[in-house]
Formats: sequence, structure tokens, C-alpha cells
Amino acid sequence: MKFIELVLQNFGPYSGKNTINLDTTVDKDTSHPIILLGGMNGGGKTTFMDAIRLALYGHRAECSTRGNLSYSDFLGQCVNNSATPIDDTRIELTFEYIQENKPVVYKIVRFWKGKDVTDTLGILELDRKVPDGIVREELVNTWDDYIEHILPAGISNLFLFDGEQVKELAEQEIPPPAVTDAIRAMLGLELVGKLAIDIDILVNKKRKELADAKDLADLEEIEEKLNSLQQKYGKLKETEALYIDEFNHSEKNQKEALDKFVAEGGKIAAERSQLEKQRSQKAAEVEEARLGMCDMSANVLPLALVENLLIQGQTQGEKEYRIQQAQIASDILFERDKRLIELISKLDISSEESQKIKDFLDEDITTLNANLIQPEELWLLPDAESLSQLGNIFYELQNTKNLAKQQLKILKQKEDEIVTLERQIQTAASPEEYTYLVDVLKKAQKKVAEAAAKCESVKSPLRELKTEIENIKKYLTDYTDKTIRKKNTEHIIAVSARVQQTLKLFREKLTLKKLNKLEIEITECFRYLLHKSDLVHRVAINTGNFSLSLYDVRGKSVPKHRLSAGEKQLLAIAFLWGLARVSGRRLPVAIDTPLGRLDSSHRGNLVEKYFPAASHQVILLSTDTEIGKAEVEKLRENEAIAREYLLKYDSEKRQTSVVDGYFW
Repeated sequence: MKFIELVLQNFGPYSGKNTINLDTTVDKDTSHPIILLGGMNGGGKTTFMDAIRLALYGHRAECSTRGNLSYSDFLGQCVNNSATPIDDTRIELTFEYIQENKPVVYKIVRFWKGKDVTDTLGILELDRKVPDGIVREELVNTWDDYIEHILPAGISNLFLFDGEQVKELAEQEIPPPAVTDAIRAMLGLELVGKLAIDIDILVNKKRKELADAKDLADLEEIEEKLNSLQQKYGKLKETEALYIDEFNHSEKNQKEALDKFVAEGGKIAAERSQLEKQRSQKAAEVEEARLGMCDMSANVLPLALVENLLIQGQTQGEKEYRIQQAQIASDILFERDKRLIELISKLDISSEESQKIKDFLDEDITTLNANLIQPEELWLLPDAESLSQLGNIFYELQNTKNLAKQQLKILKQKEDEIVTLERQIQTAASPEEYTYLVDVLKKAQKKVAEAAAKCESVKSPLRELKTEIENIKKYLTDYTDKTIRKKNTEHIIAVSARVQQTLKLFREKLTLKKLNKLEIEITECFRYLLHKSDLVHRVAINTGNFSLSLYDVRGKSVPKHRLSAGEKQLLAIAFLWGLARVSGRRLPVAIDTPLGRLDSSHRGNLVEKYFPAASHQVILLSTDTEIGKAEVEKLRENEAIAREYLLKYDSEKRQTSVVDGYFW
């Protein structure tokens, strides 16, 4: 498991939307384990840890600020002070998990509004092919069980812990309840204990069942009745099969009679009167269409026979009319020029200039006559009104021709329909043949109805027999189950004591085996972190209360009071580290206030040895005095840090913003 991204929106001191990339990947081929977040006290480090727990576990989350608050009240408490009642308070945690040897990426979304509500959970599976992710509704309903498989809530404190937890563990002789519960869950002792309790509950239940069991009646009579009913049912099914065969045969005969009725004109004979009526109606429509054609022929339609001559006449008329108009215009211009020359002669103009004007006017008239007036014989001598009437005749003729085409088409269609109807009428059976065909068809239909009635008559008795047989079978099954359960109950009670004894031995051996492995891991981790390599040679764990005992190389006990406060904290860290390693789960580690009151040498050991090796992903939330300039430079030098963030807290606004980079 690896955290990829955390989004905090209006959660605690985090105002608005804050996105924190937690991916340890630096580039394609390189990753560094540490995500370093710096922040002063009260700046949002603990809230960050609570957000991760809340995203994973919801109402089961053991958040530091929840106390005895109800879940609804706690969610209301987590709303940012600047958020409005309509603003979402939201936590989104994206993580990667290996499932069936393949990496899958899930996004947990929890959001709510206001201060007296519960949250809404959404689970998305992120896929490169689906940008917005795939909604996993089935996981929403079973999320508590699913996350228990990945990171059980009982052992989460081994991976998500803070300096106060380390301090408490270091100062107490016996681990606190939260750690003790995590140890039991990790060792599997919790499951063994639950199994033992479940067995006791089962035994008590079976004893009550056995005490309530009564002697059951002899079943011979019931079995005989069952056999009789089954025989009766079998015979009735055979009768039903005969009736079904009869029905199928009758249906076949009916179909053949109907096919013959249709093929030999019985259907047409039955419809003769209707067909003859349709033929008469179509004949009337044809006659009406013909009369319409006659009306059109009495108008302009005959002119269509000489349409070409009409076109020629129209063309000649328009040509002659243009010539007439040109001649009139020429005459008018000649008279005008004549008057103009007379006027010029009276003016004081030289003869030379007067001649030029006269030549110009003559040339203009000559040009006009040459371009517009083509001398030819005029024989139509049309006027404007005649040409207009001829145009109207052409327009009316065209419309009449279109109507005539439509009428001809309709007339042809009606005549074809009449022919079709006459052919149908000709195929109709004679009255004698029709009577015979109808009689045969009615007899076939009657036989089908009789066969169907026979089939229906056996259905109800068959259903009743089937129900009675099923009830008897169920009674016999229940009797058998009760007998088996009785024997099973007696067997369960007999073996339960042996099972409980076996569980006790199993728990003892499992505890010793797991604790032995845990002792080795804690010893290795403690000696690895402790610069005094000769102080402690072995760490032992009490099987009853899980308290730690220390021994030197000679096997002598090393009292805990000989350890400094820093050494005790290192022992506590070694304890948590060893538990995480024994769990066998590849999970991220998140530590709030990681260094506490450790001196410089112990700090150095944790910085150089523990933080880079604690897990494949280590999230550190530190103040500037814990992981100082020297420590962070050492981590950077060792290429242990993937990303650095600073939680900047504005005391006036009481808001935290997330920016890239650390204190230095």
C-alpha cells in the first residue's frame, strides 16, 4: 500500500482546497521513501494525521481530537471556521494497492456540509482510460470490511503514530491498551479468542435445540401416500400427453382446411359482394376522370396539337413588334433632326460647323437603322394586346397539360385496380363450393376447441397433485434435516470441549512463536538504533502483558531505569518498528512529532537509520526544532526525501496553507 495524494477542503485549519502530493516517485526509475512536512505547533500536523485516519475508517477512526464526541459532532467540529453552511468539507485520499498481483489505485472521498450531519462516502477506482475514475458502489457498501483486509484498524497505530504515543510507550512498563490491542490483532490472538467465544455460543445454542427436540411420528404412512400420489400424477400426465397429441392433430387439420378454403376461393367468395362494390366504385371514379378530361378538351387543351406553330407565331409577332417600334422611333428622330437643322441654320454658326452637326445627325440615324431595323416583310402586324393574350394562352395551356397528365395517371391507376378486382372476383368459388368449404372449416375448428377443453380439464388436477406431492416431500426433507441436525448437535457438543482445548494449545504455541520472532526483530531494531551497542544484547516480551525486559550479553537483566529518556524512546520506536516488520504487511508509516526530546546522537541515529528504512513510504510531520537544518540536510544528502512541504499557519485568520519546501 502507498499513499498517492491527500486533498483537504475546509477541514480543520485547512481553508479552501489543499492538495498534497504524497507519491514517493521522483522520476521514472527513482523513488525516495520520505515525505517531509514541516509545521509549528498548532499548524495542522495532527489534523493531517486525523484526516488520513478519518478517510480510511470513517466513524471507526481513532482521531486525536475526537474524545467522547459522537461521530456527527466530531464532523461538525472539523469544519473550517471560514466555511459557509453550503460549502463542502471534504477529505480525498488516493492510494495504490497490489491486488491479485496487479497495482490498483483507489480514491476515498468523504464529504459533508454543516455541523450536525454525517458524511457521504465515495470510492473511485482510477484508470488512465477513464479520466474521472470508475465509481465502485459495491465497495462503498463493504468498505469497512475491505479496508480491514488492507490495513486493519486494530494495527493502524503501528503505522500511524505520533510522538506522544512513543513517549507513553517509553515511560510505561506495560504497553498502553491501544498498543496491546494492536499486538493481539497482529499476532492473530484476537481471532483465536473470538473463535473460542463463538464455539461456546454455538454449544449453548445446540444444547437448547437438543433439549427442545421431540420424537417424530412414523413416516411409513406418509411415504405410502406419496407413492400413491406420484402414481396418480404419472397416469394423469399420460392422459394429458394424449390430449395434447389430439389437440396438435386437430390444429393441423384446421390449418389444412383454412388453407384449402383460401386456395379454392372460399375467402374470395365470402368477400364477393365487397369486391363487386369496390369495382363499381372504381368504375364511377374512372368515368368521373374521363368527364374531367372532356372538360379540359373543350378549353385550350386542343391547342397543344399545334403548340409548335403557336411558338413560331409568338416569336414572329414579338420580332415584328420590335421592328415596328424601331421604325416609329426612327421617324420621330428624323423629324427632330430636321427641326434641329432648321434651328441651327438660323443661328450665327459657320457653315463648316453647321455641316459637322448635320453629318453627325445623319450618321447617328444611319447607325440606328443599321442596328435595329432589319428590312423584311411584315405579315402579322401584331399589337401589344395581341401579344399579351398569346402569352396568357401559353400559360393556361401549360397548366392544363399538367392537369391532364395527372388525370391520365389517375385514370390508368383506377383502370388497373378494376382489372385486379375483376380477376379476384373470377377466382371466387361457386356458391355450392363455398358452402362445402365453410362446412369443412367449421368442423375442423370445432374439433380444435374440443381438444383444447380436454387439455384444460387435466391441468387443474395436475397442479393440485403436484402441490400435494411437493408438500409431502418438504415434510420428509424437514424430518431428515431435523434428524441430521439432532445427530450433528450431539456431535458438536461432544467435540466442543476438545476443540476448546486445542484452541488453547494453539493460542499458546502461536503466541510463543510470534513473540519469539517479535523479540528478535525488536532486539535487532533497538541495537541498530542505539549507539551503545554493548548495553542491551536481547529484548524479551512477557506473554501475559507484553511488557519488555532487557538483558545484556551475559544474560543479566538490564533495568529500564538505567536507560536515558532518549534511549527509552528509541526502545519504544524499536518496539513499534519490530511490530510493523513482523506484521508482514507492506504499509506506509506516518509519524507526527518524530524526534521529541531526543539528544543529538539519538536524533542522528533515527534520521540516518530509522526514517529511510522504516518503510517504503515514510511521512514525517515535524517542527523546526525536531528535524532541524542539520537533520534535513543529512536526509537530502542521503537522497531520502521525495517531497517537502511547509504547513504555514496564519494566527490572525487561524488558517493553514500548504506550500512547497521546508523551513530551510
